[in-house]
Amino acid sequence: MNLREKYGIPQNAVITIAGTVGVGKSTMTKALADALQFRTSFENVDANPYLESFYEDFEKWSFHLQIYFLAERFKEQKRIFEYGGGFIQDRSIYEDTGIFAKMHVEKGTMNLIDYDTYTSLFDAMVMTPYFPHPNLLIYLDGSIDDILSRIQERGRPMEQSTPVEYWHEMHERYENWINSFNACPVLRLNINDYDLMKSPDTVETIVERIGHCIQQTSLLRK
Repeated sequence: MNLREKYGIPQNAVITIAGTVGVGKSTMTKALADALQFRTSFENVDANPYLESFYEDFEKWSFHLQIYFLAERFKEQKRIFEYGGGFIQDRSIYEDTGIFAKMHVEKGTMNLIDYDTYTSLFDAMVMTPYFPHPNLLIYLDGSIDDILSRIQERGRPMEQSTPVEYWHEMHERYENWINSFNACPVLRLNINDYDLMKSPDTVETIVERIGHCIQQTSLLRK
């Protein structure tokens, strides 16, 4: 019996991993996909036609970038469910509006008309009973000090040159977002309790918690 069957996780389940930069979303996605014998869904950043222009002029391109992300994530969500599920997804469609678009309008890099258009479109596409929401969203949680330590350890040049104040702000925005998130069930995991880089064996404990959470949700819906 594999871990998916052992802990009663449906073979068509869709599980999304969310959290700020440095918490280990990609590592968690790969580890859970291997453990559950699921496919993975990763964001294709290289194909984004707006990213370079966006970094040159936030105000001009923020709306275009967010619309592009919304369309691509919507198509990917549709593809996953048309395939029949059985996916671990790195990043959710919900973070774009709840964190990034909101940050743009608050900082003045997106005007209110564009923001209202974007959020109206998001609500019409995603926040409806017809949209295939994931069975579970796993939120990777951790203190800002632990996250900064991980960012430092992996040594990506762009992240190293980013002001530390930005990471503090993103951490706070993610915490505020997840505390009010209710589009699908949430399982919060602290990155210190489940460090898959140092202790790969903890994946079974995570799978057990996932199974329990999905089963509890199913019981509540009956």
